Amino acid sequence: MTRIRFNAFDMNCVVHQSPGLWRHPEDHSRDYTDLRYWTDLAQLLETGYFDGLFLADVLGLYDLYGASPDAALRAAAQVPVNDPLPLVSAMAAVTDNLGFGLTTGTAFEHPFPFARRISTLDHLTDGRLGWNVVTGYLPSAAENTQSRGQLDTFEHDARYDHADEYLEVLYKLWEGSWDQDAVLADPVSGVYTDPAKVRPINHAGTHYTVPGIHVSEPSPQRTPVIFQAGASSRGSTFAADHAEAVFVAAPTKEALASTVRTLTAKLADAGRSREDVVVYALLTVITDATEDAAHAKAAEYRSYIDHEGALTLMSGWMGVDFSSFDLDDPVVGIESNAIQSAVAAFQRSAGEEGREWTVRELAEETGVHATPGDV
Repeated sequence: MTRIRFNAFDMNCVVHQSPGLWRHPEDHSRDYTDLRYWTDLAQLLETGYFDGLFLADVLGLYDLYGASPDAALRAAAQVPVNDPLPLVSAMAAVTDNLGFGLTTGTAFEHPFPFARRISTLDHLTDGRLGWNVVTGYLPSAAENTQSRGQLDTFEHDARYDHADEYLEVLYKLWEGSWDQDAVLADPVSGVYTDPAKVRPINHAGTHYTVPGIHVSEPSPQRTPVIFQAGASSRGSTFAADHAEAVFVAAPTKEALASTVRTLTAKLADAGRSREDVVVYALLTVITDATEDAAHAKAAEYRSYIDHEGALTLMSGWMGVDFSSFDLDDPVVGIESNAIQSAVAAFQRSAGEEGREWTVRELAEETGVHATPGDV
């Protein structure tokens, strides 16, 4: 018997991946700043037997479209956006089994304090935490987090080289710094932690020097479940080395199958099997009492699509300013330093279907069923 696993996919903002839908009279996404919005969602998902809630995130503006943040701000295209981490402990407090996949980037925070934040959440969720490792792709995020005189923007593959070391530091902190029985909490001897069972990690690498010990005691999982959403060649190699779950988005079944075949081959190269990784495919599911009613509901949702907002997101994902295109222009000849798999997926889909996608069709597809990938 095949077990189907479901993660809900959301983000701590108004517009995650459906620009314009916030205007629908039954949409409540503008309540994202109300903690009850999230605790109610968590309880609803647990009642529906979802395995988890996967939370996307960005730390930057989609300002490539028109070389300005104006379109993103007008459409609320992933801005304003709040930190997803504080949501997790509140949602965990009102659920018993729901897991939480948390997205944060490796380029914008030092691994030492990040290790403590994740250990804290793993304790508070009783081991129900996953981490979606992203390398960051928005230039605005890099520009606003750089140290003086240092622009921390990497080329696509170099971002993954940096992420490899980032995880190396984290593994040393989470897995190697404390023995499992280091905490004695012995009121008789007065010893809480046995110093002989705690050690510094003495990491000295290309990007980081971290000599000391992890400041948190071992959490239920130590290392959270590692998610990865990379479908480019370098991203899938990174996933094969680190991931326990891979998030995949593709516009056709054939494109999805190709991505999974590539991942399977990379897993074999890394000495792992396909069974070591759970693959989650992005689907937008619209239901109603009958098929005709569901199609009518989908058409209603599409009537709210904000085309400019959709192209603002796609500009950021593909690394292309779609404001310079006409809506009926074909989407061809695009090279990207952003989400390479987003470009490849649509170009591959066009080849399979024997046609070229237009910018208008790209906006329509993004408006209700978006295709992010290698973030």
